[in-house]
Amino acid sequence: MNTSGQPQSGTGGAAPGGGRGNGKRPRETGGGILMGRPFGVPVYVAPSWFLVAALITWVFGGQLDRVLPELGALRYLVSLFFAVAFYASVLVHELAHTVAALRFKLPVRRIQLQFFGGVSEIEKDSDTPGREFVLAFVGPLLSLVLAGLFYLGMRGVEPDTVPGVLLAGLMVSNLIVAVFNLLPGLPLDGGRMLRAVVWKISGKPMTGTVAAAWTGRALAVAVLIGLPLLSYAGGVSESKTGADSLTDALLAAILAAIIWTGAGNSLRMARLRERLPELRARSLTRRAVPVTAQTPLSEALRRAHEAGARALVVVDAMGEATGLVREAAIVGIPEHRRPWVAVSGLTQELRPGMRVSAELDGEDLLETLRATPATEYLVVEPTGEIYGVLSTADVERAFVAAMAQPSRA
Repeated sequence: MNTSGQPQSGTGGAAPGGGRGNGKRPRETGGGILMGRPFGVPVYVAPSWFLVAALITWVFGGQLDRVLPELGALRYLVSLFFAVAFYASVLVHELAHTVAALRFKLPVRRIQLQFFGGVSEIEKDSDTPGREFVLAFVGPLLSLVLAGLFYLGMRGVEPDTVPGVLLAGLMVSNLIVAVFNLLPGLPLDGGRMLRAVVWKISGKPMTGTVAAAWTGRALAVAVLIGLPLLSYAGGVSESKTGADSLTDALLAAILAAIIWTGAGNSLRMARLRERLPELRARSLTRRAVPVTAQTPLSEALRRAHEAGARALVVVDAMGEATGLVREAAIVGIPEHRRPWVAVSGLTQELRPGMRVSAELDGEDLLETLRATPATEYLVVEPTGEIYGVLSTADVERAFVAAMAQPSRA
């Protein structure tokens, strides 16, 4: 299943099957138990997976008791193997998304197996609708391929045996994963495919996201109402119990909530990404004046006032920037003491990553700032000349203002 992520986080729910999230967090952030790094991408198993594995083991064990009663208690060991094999199939689904993303030069933060499936957290959106379509389609395609392989395996074994039952279960579960994820609504893979189609027709990615997100919300309502009705209609002849009906209704409510929330998150994150290009380092940078470390604060502020500048850059004898005078530190110095305080005592030394290009904007700008958290950054021209100082507070205000604007979709 696909989920959208914020620039600072690849979050979102997952539904049966795979998922794809777009978000940006530090790579070292974990997501459960690290199982390995295929293709260099960490794979985590979330704690919620163990709850689902136990539930699958119990439910599938009950089915085995009816089909293969001679297994006895051993049926739960077979059921546990089925649960692990099913999530291995989900991992293959996720790896399909991951390999396609890496092929398109899109960074993948991690894969996480969790409560209702998995999610591949891809850190950037596709730049064309064609790539978006392919990136979404490869997951369900691999699930269909797996279902076909398990079906072929079934033909080589006896149906009323452990291998036969396991292969049948894996065939059906992968088929369900593929079909469910092909439903045309965000955050499912089918929703990403619908988004790509509308994007291609309209020429606007945001238009595609709006269409797919609202289709996803309609799908959530259909699941909430339709799944219990279908289950009830199919189970009348089998004297379905009230507990079974309640379980079906609860499952439908969980799935509907996940789809509804994921569709809403996709829409919000798309609007966020739509505004990001409005954040430009050059337009947000404060004009700065250079001063030496020994300059009294009062004198430095006088020079800044005369030049119409709002920031101070500490330079050495060669004119090279060595630090930034912190705005918060200036505010903390009473005016009568400023002639006796050198700017060196209020300076933040320039660390690697605190020099940013004046050409940065949008996600690239936010990613650069997140990589090296600070309150101020030195902004330089491509030639290396000092352009000014960028304040994190100014970026945050611009971001809030941009998000408050109406959508252009």
